[in-house]
Amino acid sequence: MLSDFISLIYPRSCAGCGNSLYKHEEEICNYCYMNLPKTNFHLQPDNIVQNLFYGRVDLELASSFYLFNKKGSVQKILHAIKYKGNKELAVLVGKWYADELVTDTRIAKSVCIIPVPLHPLKYKQRGYNQSEEFGKGLAEGLNSVLNTTVLKRTEFTDTQTRKNKFERWENVEDKFETDPTQDLKNTSVILVDDVITTGATIEACCQTLKKIEGLKISVLSIAYANV
Repeated sequence: MLSDFISLIYPRSCAGCGNSLYKHEEEICNYCYMNLPKTNFHLQPDNIVQNLFYGRVDLELASSFYLFNKKGSVQKILHAIKYKGNKELAVLVGKWYADELVTDTRIAKSVCIIPVPLHPLKYKQRGYNQSEEFGKGLAEGLNSVLNTTVLKRTEFTDTQTRKNKFERWENVEDKFETDPTQDLKNTSVILVDDVITTGATIEACCQTLKKIEGLKISVLSIAYANV
């Protein structure tokens, strides 16, 4: 009864379309859930995201869950996750993606999931790391481990949103480091981010992680934006 009363005062709404949610719906209404533009890139050896990193960094798998379209439902979901504090939605999307990936052998052999880190100052300002929350959902769904300490961002950088490809790379080049006390030699890991556009941040993270001997990396994100 208390839950019903609260829903009357503060109705829950879908992050994708803004319509009211029914009791059984979590963060996203059934209609939006069924119509979100899945990429199925993990089923395509030469998908767009995989090819984006060709010649830049060697990856076991590179994939994004959804396609990003301006003013579309995926953009609204990412906005809710990144700017409106909806951590629960990020975790939920991670669980959904895990359901799609659970039988993939490249994913199954990974020892941990590593979110693209925020600088401590940015983390303090925002209060959370959206990539970390997405990683939590993936880790839970894949029965894996979330590692938030092996990769660190060493410098505070400006937002990437309005930068071109070269500017994005300059903005993140040499801005990450690994914790030398953690032994990930000759293992496989999954690097995760919220959205991939030019791939500059992912590339910078991978170049740093590749300093670990024998490390194999897969990359996953909530969305891919061809902008």
